[in-house]
Formats: sequence, C-alpha cells, structure tokens
Amino acid sequence: MSFKIVVDSCCDLTAQMLKDPCFVKVPLTIHSNGSTFVDDDTFDQADLLWSMKQSEQAPSTACPSPQAYLDAYQCSVEDVYVVTLSALLSGSHNSAEQARVLLEEDEPGVNVHVFNSCSAAAGEVLVALKIRELAQSGMPFKKVVREVEQYIYQMQTMFVLETLENLRKNGRLTKLQAVVTGALKIKLFMGATPEGEICKLGQALSMKQALSKLVDKIASDPNHVGRTLVICHCNCKERAEKVKEQILAKCQVGEILVVGAGGITTVYANDGGVVVAY
Repeated sequence: MSFKIVVDSCCDLTAQMLKDPCFVKVPLTIHSNGSTFVDDDTFDQADLLWSMKQSEQAPSTACPSPQAYLDAYQCSVEDVYVVTLSALLSGSHNSAEQARVLLEEDEPGVNVHVFNSCSAAAGEVLVALKIRELAQSGMPFKKVVREVEQYIYQMQTMFVLETLENLRKNGRLTKLQAVVTGALKIKLFMGATPEGEICKLGQALSMKQALSKLVDKIASDPNHVGRTLVICHCNCKERAEKVKEQILAKCQVGEILVVGAGGITTVYANDGGVVVAY
C-alpha cells in the first residue's frame, strides 16, 4: 500500500530523514526585520538569528495556505498522513484540515488524516517517524490513525530556552505566570499540556540547572522506558550532545536522535534553545 507523510516545516526532520521519498515538507514563512525567510531548503539559520538580534520587533510567522497543503497531498498514493504544529500554536493545522476537505471532495478514494501533534519540533519528528514505522509494516490506514493518536496523547514535550522573548511577544505565553525572566536571570523549564498549550514546569538559575531538571523529570517518568527520544537544538549541538549524555546516564530510553532546528523552531526556541520529546 502506498503512503505519504506530509509535515509542516516545524517538523525538524534531518536531511537524511528527508531523503526518504515518503516525506513531504510544506514550509511556513518567517518575517523578521524587514526580511522574509521561507522555511525550506533555502533557509539560512545564521541569517535569521542575526536578523532577530538586530530587530526590536519580534519575528512573525505565516502558516502554509490550504492550497500548499493540497498540492502536497496530490501525490498519487492511497494513504496521506499529515503532521502539523499544535493547533493551539499555529494556523497550520487548520490549513491542513481545509485542504483535506478539498481533496476528499475531488478524490474520494484517497485516505487522508491530519494529526494535531499537540507539540512542535522534536514532538513532530517523533510523530512522523511513528507513522512511517506503522505504515511500512503494512498496518491498515485506520489502525495507523488510532495507534498514532494514542501515541500523541502519551507523548511528552519539554524545553529550556535562553530567552522566552519571542514566545512572549508573539502571544504564546498568555497563560503563564508573569515572571520577568530577563531581569531575574531565571531560566524556565517548560512543557506542553496534553492539548498542546505551553506550560511552566519549573525554573532554575542557569541553563545547566534547568536542563538537569529536564533530565530528572524524564528519569522520574516510568513511561519513558524504551521510548525513542528526540533532542532538537537551535544552534547548540554541543549542548544537545551533553543533554543526550545525561539522559543516557540517568534514563532507560531506547533510541536518542539529535536534530537541528529549522526556521520555525529557530524563531521560538531562539539561539541556544533545546526541545526534547519522547
């Protein structure tokens, strides 16, 4: 049975993963300091980080149009699986759903399901890889959907950022406690609710302490045992590798994958941010 996995560009698959023809990426767009960055193969992380540092305004992002998703869906396969950013963080999920409705009207024989990852970055990568694993096994479309929806419900996403400024300016922290992290030099240890909303899990006086708390949180969760874990980093591979070493020392995960941030993750994680999902 033929299938495609369509992801938005906050799904930080590696270049090696994207060589698999089953994956199709639909880019979001970033506007920063008067410049436009398309989150595709042309994206230059260093340019975006420089642009954000020069600007007094927070960067903005634009989700793909329904037509962009529809174009990605029309790929002559029987089953189309779609993975998007949390619907509470982006309009990407809504655009993907609109495209699904259009495709089902034009091509009723094609199976399409849009997964709300309730996450981003590393979490989306996990969902995409789980879909590939199950679909390649020959599992029927409806069973893949059921299994992956359950997987998303059980998935955990956590992150520690050098700065929350872009998240704050873009209104992504509306339900957080009012903590002036810059003035207090506090690093927040953050996570995602089951619905895909950002929440505070703890705080520390340094990035090192906050990441240590993140690792301890994973170790204390009995459900982490044997699971694949993804570490997504924004321009800080050495930091990500150290987190990997700590996780290997304290936890009993299965495989650990380290991936670099694409454009959308770079906007919100900012320079030095680390996102972990399992």
